[in-house]
Amino acid sequence: MSDGLRHTGFFSDEACFWHGGGNYAFMVPAGGLVQPMNGLPESPESKRRLKNLLERTGLIAELDQRSAAPATDEMLRRVHPEHYLREFKQLSDAGGGELGQRTPFGPGGYEIAALSAGLATEALRAVLGEEMVNAYALSRPPGHHCLPDRPMGFCLLANIAIAIEAAFAERRAERIAVVDWDVHHGNGTEAIFYDRSDVLTISLHQENNYPPGSGRIEARGEGAGEGYNINVPLLPGGGHDAYFYAFEKIVSPALTRFRPDAIIVACGFDSSGVDPLGRMLTSASTFRQMTRTLMERALELCGSRLVVVHEGGYSELHVPFCGHQVIETLSRSEIHAPDPLEERISGQQPSPRTQAFQRVLINEMAGFLGF
Repeated sequence: MSDGLRHTGFFSDEACFWHGGGNYAFMVPAGGLVQPMNGLPESPESKRRLKNLLERTGLIAELDQRSAAPATDEMLRRVHPEHYLREFKQLSDAGGGELGQRTPFGPGGYEIAALSAGLATEALRAVLGEEMVNAYALSRPPGHHCLPDRPMGFCLLANIAIAIEAAFAERRAERIAVVDWDVHHGNGTEAIFYDRSDVLTISLHQENNYPPGSGRIEARGEGAGEGYNINVPLLPGGGHDAYFYAFEKIVSPALTRFRPDAIIVACGFDSSGVDPLGRMLTSASTFRQMTRTLMERALELCGSRLVVVHEGGYSELHVPFCGHQVIETLSRSEIHAPDPLEERISGQQPSPRTQAFQRVLINEMAGFLGF
């Protein structure tokens, strides 16, 4: 449990599981010689099964469970231009469609996406208001790829950016750090805050995964934001050591230097060793340790204010266990859900020689970034 005064918040809503995509076969539109199958990998099941597991273990009873109101038009317009929101709403009202790259939606898609952003916003608001010690938002659809005027990679609205702008508008915070450990580069969050010094964006991602050519270490921000955008591209197959060493050499020093009022995690579980869209070989224990590390940094830097917002992760078996270990760590619960794939994934970790090589690369990145 938490400190006995404020619990860990858990924000979710059944409606988010009802977001639907288009006629895809994995990542390819069905048609011609491509036979239809179960649609995009971004399905509701990995998220629904995470909530199911929390209920099965009893951990959910230890959390402060809440839903939230959808993000308002005013909140959305702080990030997204009116013409994009209007086009999205009109297509949603007409039965759905697709506006960007692999971002299909069905009827009511606009309202569900606004609700997803609302969950992230309310989680941050509750933590900044000290109603909760920390919080987890089970947002769906995800948000970290969404550009201001173009959806990408399953992301229709920029959930975390919308939450941050609301916190700034309400004068609840002045400086916020985003740590994105989704296996794909957080290009949307980067683009929105690229010329800003009040938001530190850190993305750890598999090099050259998605979007193509995105997430280079040389992209440091521009203008007032120069130095406030940090990309940490990791070699495929890096496993536990790549993340732990990058946290030690880059993430923790960057947070200490920035001293945020709160830390938000863009929490993708697609670096899992069995994820179909990533090749990074992490297990639930990797996510548990990264969560613990950020809790320690948040305690030291910003009064424990830490919010975790769900992003990617496409293994319906593994995501629930990874998410459970993040949430049991946040809540300091004694309830534990062992990772059934821990032994298998641990046995596939890179050799000491490979780990030494990737540490050299991370040291070079740390030096380039000034740490």
